Amino acid sequence: MTINAKNAETTIAGESGTGVFIPLNKLKKSPRNARKTPHSEAIIEAYAASIAAKGMLQNLVVEPELDGEEAETGFYLVTIGEGRRLAQLLRVKRKEIKKTEPIRCVIDIKNDPHEISLDENVTRENMSPADQFEAFRRLSEERGWGAEEIAARFGITAHVVRQRLRLGAVSSKLMQVYRDGGLTLDQLMAFAIADDHARQEQVFENLSYNREPYLIRRELTRAHVAASDRRAVFIGAADYIDAGGMIIRDLFTDDRGGFYDDPALLDRMVIEKLQGIAETISQAEGWKWADVHIDYPHAHGLRRHYPQPVVLSEEDEAAYQTAFETFNQLTEQWRSAEELPDDVDQRFGELEAEIERIDAMRHAYDPEVVERGGLFVMLSHDGTARIERGFIRADDEFPVPEGSDEGHTINGDGEIIEADASSDPDRGNDEDAEEDGKPLSDLLVRDLTAHRTLGLRLALGEQPDIVLIAVTHTLAAQAFYQGMEAHCLEIRPTSTYLGGHADGIEDTAAAKALADRHAGWAADMPADVADLWGFIVGLNPASVMALFAHCASLTVNAVKQPWERKPRAHETVDRLAAALGLDMTAHWTPTVRTYLGRITKANILAAVSEAVSSEAAERLAALKKQPMAEAGEQLLAGTGWLPALLRTVEPATVADPLDIEAGDTIADEASAADQVSLDDAHAACSEGDDASEAGEGFDVAAE
Repeated sequence: MTINAKNAETTIAGESGTGVFIPLNKLKKSPRNARKTPHSEAIIEAYAASIAAKGMLQNLVVEPELDGEEAETGFYLVTIGEGRRLAQLLRVKRKEIKKTEPIRCVIDIKNDPHEISLDENVTRENMSPADQFEAFRRLSEERGWGAEEIAARFGITAHVVRQRLRLGAVSSKLMQVYRDGGLTLDQLMAFAIADDHARQEQVFENLSYNREPYLIRRELTRAHVAASDRRAVFIGAADYIDAGGMIIRDLFTDDRGGFYDDPALLDRMVIEKLQGIAETISQAEGWKWADVHIDYPHAHGLRRHYPQPVVLSEEDEAAYQTAFETFNQLTEQWRSAEELPDDVDQRFGELEAEIERIDAMRHAYDPEVVERGGLFVMLSHDGTARIERGFIRADDEFPVPEGSDEGHTINGDGEIIEADASSDPDRGNDEDAEEDGKPLSDLLVRDLTAHRTLGLRLALGEQPDIVLIAVTHTLAAQAFYQGMEAHCLEIRPTSTYLGGHADGIEDTAAAKALADRHAGWAADMPADVADLWGFIVGLNPASVMALFAHCASLTVNAVKQPWERKPRAHETVDRLAAALGLDMTAHWTPTVRTYLGRITKANILAAVSEAVSSEAAERLAALKKQPMAEAGEQLLAGTGWLPALLRTVEPATVADPLDIEAGDTIADEASAADQVSLDDAHAACSEGDDASEAGEGFDVAAE
């Protein structure tokens, strides 16, 4: 204890304003302190850190404690500085100082303790946040202190220091706008996501009346790649940083891993990694070539072959049966167990792997296809490699059997082009057939086959069972044998590529189910399209209908384009959905990415109100756009809510067919509707409209 501290014990009440050192254990909380709400743990921690680093910068104001007889007790009541007293007690608890540590105090018995403690907290002005942000930045730049060291000296977390340093690094122009009240703190935090002052100022100047922080962040990160992007997921943060890339983090929101600052570097790394995968697969499986793309090259124009059924050897079949039976025995044995022992669980895994290995051997590519063909390696929506095999380039096409397509040529897309008889005028004369070494002239061949076509049309229209086979054959030939021109019905199905309309749709569960169904049929198809008719004829009626349904389903197009005017087509879409009983809740859910992040706040609230309750929507009303969308996603989960465009409306009640008058009315309405449709079609043709609108889904050649 110092001399001054000892003298403090004998200080008389009349010596107001005396500065003395008083032992910490002689200081008490004043009952007349105006602050009744206790100090938070965080502020006491901050005081303790500041005092430990810089000492007690402000003295305490105290008054002597008096007993009932107005005699001094030797203790002092802290009128101003209770937080610092508690901070010193915390340091005692941590054994940083002793409980007798002398504390610099000023004795005040002249002023009212309650008034001066109130004055201490009222008559003051907080430092401008902008000044605070810039002051923290100066500590970092001028003294070289890191976030952890600054945090230790001010008793705050390193994360808070990093936030303030980031805010202090915002453009001085924008910081002044913030000082003047032209920006809110949330908006300033949004600008802090980027370090480029010129870019920050450019975005600020281009802001309209809508200055939502999420819009500012979106503009500043437009040239960057989010960590949730499939390319970033595929490469990973560690490899990207090792390659010289930098990840920008938003310290004020959940940025889900930040933003990759160099898209070109990321794309190059993706291509290089995909190339490594492609080389490994092509060498292991023997493919002639392997192409790498980030996105699937839908315009490749190549014919594709699928794996064909393979008969397993007796050894493989026996191994499969053994593994399958053992798996079933273990399943029955441990059916009632809540948790499997490690060795049993491992055994299950081994059996499953063996069964899958042998099952994979049941289908294989023809060795000649592998020798001539290749594969594409792309990036899936979920950030994994996607491998598509069995493509044949035009130069590697299998030789056409002699005489099978004589007089035809194949274009770059693998499509057969009919030879034009008009290009050689001499070939149109019957007399020239003998000179050409042909038994019949081209003109006569066309004449006779035209008559045969007429006969086929008449006969086919009278045999619906054969019509089903013929149409199924036509659709399947074009769906599974690109460019082979093996069909004689001039029905040309088209299938709109949906990936260009909805990002990531190809990697949804519904898309995978459709692809698996297509691959399943492709694996059963004969290798030679010439055998397709016999294959379809050999199917049972249910299988023919299933194949017909699959091929027809590929032509469905319900996409709405802003420039299209096809109200009747979209009405038909609604009727088809109702007839199928389509339930889109099985294929789509409203999330921030798929829906809520792409609509207005009013629409989010309307959806929540409809699906949950108006009270739930009211609770979200005060939120900003991004938090509202995220909260809306959680509230809508499991409710089965769908936007109007995805809902299936129940068909209207149809009049009783036994009611003759109702039946007549329906027939009259249908006739009127048909007449309107015909009038519209004629009008469209006369105005030169695109005829494809009248035949959406199929290109039917005119007679």
